[in-house]
Amino acid sequence: MRFVSALLVAAFLFAGASTSVAQKPVKSKKKASSKQPTKSIPKATRKKQDKKKKKPEPFKWVNQPKGDLSRGVFHKTFRSPSMDADVGYCIYLPPNYFAGERQTQRYPVVYYLHGGRPGSELKSVKLAGAIHDAQWHGEVDHTIYVFVNGGLLSHYDMPQQGSWGEWVFVKELIPHVDDTYRTISGREGRGLEGFSQGGRGTARIMFKYPELFVSAAPGGGGHATEKRISESGGWENENLKFIKGANTWDRARSYAKHKEPKLNILVYVGDKGFNFHNNLEWTAFLKTLDIEHRMLIVPGAEHSAMKIYESHGLEIMRFHQANFGR
Repeated sequence: MRFVSALLVAAFLFAGASTSVAQKPVKSKKKASSKQPTKSIPKATRKKQDKKKKKPEPFKWVNQPKGDLSRGVFHKTFRSPSMDADVGYCIYLPPNYFAGERQTQRYPVVYYLHGGRPGSELKSVKLAGAIHDAQWHGEVDHTIYVFVNGGLLSHYDMPQQGSWGEWVFVKELIPHVDDTYRTISGREGRGLEGFSQGGRGTARIMFKYPELFVSAAPGGGGHATEKRISESGGWENENLKFIKGANTWDRARSYAKHKEPKLNILVYVGDKGFNFHNNLEWTAFLKTLDIEHRMLIVPGAEHSAMKIYESHGLEIMRFHQANFGR
């Protein structure tokens, strides 16, 4: 009996010891981290980072709008005879274009060349909002605006890649617009404008085809790159070569030999944009060639057509207006 009692006591003590061991808190062996907590990335910064990572969509001659376009803007296509392919463009028609009493009225046209690569007729079409507001409120005369698809390499002809950005615009789109809409189809009713890659394209095309445009406004163009193309025999970089002479420097030289017909030129750029200084260099070069032009420097503006239009869009629109009919 004593033996059994002793066993029971021992078992009880053993169970108690086991229970106390199980309940004993275990100290963490991890050391406190010396790192500072990671700061959250601002939403605007994340958007910029995501935009940089996002690959451009493959080039298409026709790009369907994914949402509603600005008031007065229509997405259209025409058949390119040279490429046997449909080509897209966006067209802004003035507020009174469809008014019954205006059915015979004809309108001047500004062709707008987008920035960036590859081309798309949708890239700069948001500017139509500011254009519509100015026309609706009577701040400028009613004018048609056409937003161009510049092709694979944005307003360049690239025969080896089958992309004819300049040719399709000049030789096919302009005649199509004049045949389809109530335009003033002569030079006196036609302007040209663009920003960034479109600024480069505007400068190249205005000097090659001065007989087509009474006004031209190249904005924020990368003329340092165009100079490199001029000096290297057409090479923009080791993988990309353009037709010799197809740049804003050589074509300015060619135009300067005759300066006819006279171009009315407005060069505009933001003083905070990365192409600001090379625009100063290029306009200084134009002065050495005695090519008349105006220079509009937009204070505080970065490399953005939208930002420039927010503060000085009306001045640019009125530049074209002042030259129509001349």
